[in-house]
Amino acid sequence: MNRKTLVLPAVAGLLTPVLAACGGSSSGGKSGDAIVVGTTDRFIASSDAPAPVDPAYAYDVGSWNILRQTVQTLMVQPRGDGEPQPEAAESCGFTDTGNERYACKLRKDLKFANGDPVTAADVKYSIDRARALKADSGVFALLSTIDTVETQGDNEVIFHLKTADATFPFKLSTPVAGIVDPKGYEKNKLRDGFDIDGSGPYTMQAEVKNNELVKATFTKNPNYKGLLTPKNDKVVLESFPDADAMGSALDKGDIDVMTRTMDPDQIRKLQNDTSGNVNLVEMPGLEIRYLAFNTDAPTVKSKAVRQAMAQVINRGELVSKVYGTEAEPLFSLVPATITGHSNSFFNKYGNPSVGKARTLLSKAGITTPVKLTLHYTTDHYGQATAKEFEVLKQQLNASGLFDVTVQGTPWDKFRPAEKKGAYDVYGMGWFPDFADADNYLAPFLDKDNTLGSPYANPEIINTLIPQSRREADRLTASKSLTDMQDIVADDVPILPLWQGKQYVATRDDITGSEYAMNSSSTLQLWELSRGVGS
Repeated sequence: MNRKTLVLPAVAGLLTPVLAACGGSSSGGKSGDAIVVGTTDRFIASSDAPAPVDPAYAYDVGSWNILRQTVQTLMVQPRGDGEPQPEAAESCGFTDTGNERYACKLRKDLKFANGDPVTAADVKYSIDRARALKADSGVFALLSTIDTVETQGDNEVIFHLKTADATFPFKLSTPVAGIVDPKGYEKNKLRDGFDIDGSGPYTMQAEVKNNELVKATFTKNPNYKGLLTPKNDKVVLESFPDADAMGSALDKGDIDVMTRTMDPDQIRKLQNDTSGNVNLVEMPGLEIRYLAFNTDAPTVKSKAVRQAMAQVINRGELVSKVYGTEAEPLFSLVPATITGHSNSFFNKYGNPSVGKARTLLSKAGITTPVKLTLHYTTDHYGQATAKEFEVLKQQLNASGLFDVTVQGTPWDKFRPAEKKGAYDVYGMGWFPDFADADNYLAPFLDKDNTLGSPYANPEIINTLIPQSRREADRLTASKSLTDMQDIVADDVPILPLWQGKQYVATRDDITGSEYAMNSSSTLQLWELSRGVGS
């Protein structure tokens, strides 16, 4: 069977994928006509995170991928990464020259999956609820520029903003702005568990074991009215403990599609396979990985310690040893493909240098070696994370300036501990809410930042973020965006490491795989269908 390669040209505003495929004709899947999709994302309801799929709480890529199938938003970014388009809305737009009044008119005859009408009051209720609950995930901060939400009749919603925000249409495309049925969501309380009541393209039935969602069955919602066109009637999303188990299920035909997160060795094996019945889709990705700091912690409170780490860590070596061609070194919080990107860390620190790092610590009166523990999550960003942190430890310890140990923790324990400030230094990943530089800066640097970090820079918060949001032309915003990146490189509250590609593997009778995931790692299950193997 011959290997096929399809290269789609990139067009403005759309990051198009590269498809590497192998022939074959087996069909996979053990759920009738349902397309079965595998993921290593885990969905756990715990005392620390009892409401993992409540739009007012959820703020990780896995939970958002469930919500994007089931909960409708006023706007959506279909297929690519261009301007968001009306979804639950018939039309939306700024109605003033200052970008402070944004009005949306709902589609006619919108209904929740249970048949109840969706009204402007439901939109207001949903968004006001998320803003008022202020969940400790920090997701409500995406709505921070809203002053008040007004309704006019049953079909019009008007957002009055505190300040100009050119990124606001993108924010209305994120699940925190999802429309929920007030009957199922209390105003002053998060909704525990895995039940969802929305008006999206699918309904969901959850299979739960020991408070963990292990399988989600998405069935086409007959009451759905919106921009999206589901190309299937049913999709099953199955959670696997690791990439090896997911890959084995694909090989055996138990699943049809393998999504995030694949192991680098798996990807290389599929890339080099010249026969079989599995297609590998390589597509641009906007995922980043970074080290974050509790800047109040005694071990890293001194900026010199954080700067010395930035001076020692060799991103090129890290990527080469762990991820190969699946990632690229990153020298800013903003990825290289995003308008406003600046190589701020390289501009400040240049190539890794132990001598320069030693000077930084010596001038600050820091006794070496500095003892640190680097914390990482064992099951959220893929199996390669453990190796990544071993390489980081080796680099820092080899300098003689640090005495580093590493500690891995499952995500359901890691994330609550991180939010409580339990870790001095810890590794995190970021999948953007939308493809704009603002979304790589404000979530970490603005008030109510998603990390719960004590770091606060008044110039960034009071001047640069508002300044950048006034500019509808994002090129015009580049000066303020670059200034923020330069401040981050100097203060190092966060240390960017790498930017990754992303991959989807499918059995060869599945079509639409090139659109199954956009560059923000958003699953678009409605794009998948079952065709004929080649």
